[in-house]
Amino acid sequence: MMIDLAQTSTGQIHDALRQARQRLGGPASGMVLTLVIVTDETAQYDAVRAASEAAREHPCRVLAVIIRRPESGSRLDAEIRVGEASPGETVLLRMYGPLGQHADSVVIPLLMPDTPVVTWWPGSPPAIPAADPLGALAQRRITDAAAAAKPQFCLETLARGYRPGDTDLSWTRATPWRTLLAATLDQAHGRISGGAIAAEQGNPSADLIASWLSTRLAVPFETEVSEGPGITGVTFATEDGTISLTRPDGRVALLRRPDQPERKVSLHRRETSELLAEELRRLDPDEVYAESIAPLAAALAPEPGGAKRVSGRRRGSEGAGLTAGGGTRK
Repeated sequence: MMIDLAQTSTGQIHDALRQARQRLGGPASGMVLTLVIVTDETAQYDAVRAASEAAREHPCRVLAVIIRRPESGSRLDAEIRVGEASPGETVLLRMYGPLGQHADSVVIPLLMPDTPVVTWWPGSPPAIPAADPLGALAQRRITDAAAAAKPQFCLETLARGYRPGDTDLSWTRATPWRTLLAATLDQAHGRISGGAIAAEQGNPSADLIASWLSTRLAVPFETEVSEGPGITGVTFATEDGTISLTRPDGRVALLRRPDQPERKVSLHRRETSELLAEELRRLDPDEVYAESIAPLAAALAPEPGGAKRVSGRRRGSEGAGLTAGGGTRK
């Protein structure tokens, strides 16, 4: 069911949602969270579609905040979708004029009562997501540095503005790599002296993996440019020889270890909806992400006298071992 409301209010939106649920034969129950999407008109279709697919695993109310024509008069238009592509509810909130500068005042009355809130920026995020009015409403804040014009600079900016509860889809994209790398190093191997991550130019996931490995293993890891797609390989230099995991086609990886036969491992690239569903499984701070992104803030850290220091891949602090991350899952 789809309902269009022009020049509306939050009260009218509430009434429309209630009436839509009644027509479909049930109340608005069973939803586990509210997902707030901060986007624009050009990107809203893909973002809402990804959220609707993720909502099949996590039934939720999706509130898409779309700012339009800031120079016009204040106005709120809403498009309500109930029972269309997911078990939850989707509301597209198009805000015009000065109203767009106070989007939180529109969103707050529409939040699901007594349920967590997650805010997602599919495009360029604010420098400090937790300080943004819509970010301040949420227990979890999801960004995507890969969608920014300068992904690595965006990731370094997010590192400086990190607050517990922040995460980035560049980190989520690296989950299969981190899981496989952790499993690889669970097997016996020689002392590791360093390594490298190969990826296409400007890939923020490669920077996060390099920082994670450096921090955990206390040895330097570099990033190298490859043809892609995405991350194409990780190598470890050990006293017994090189351990490598390469994935040139974005689907199947080849694991090579000294004096052992090659092994093929499934390692496909995932859709945004899969990444979003993974992040919605947890509502506690991701401590491993916080540990991994922290060294990247040094690239923008000011030197004495006001100059900015630009650093390459950094040697991490002493680590207690390699883990792929985790935490309390919802």
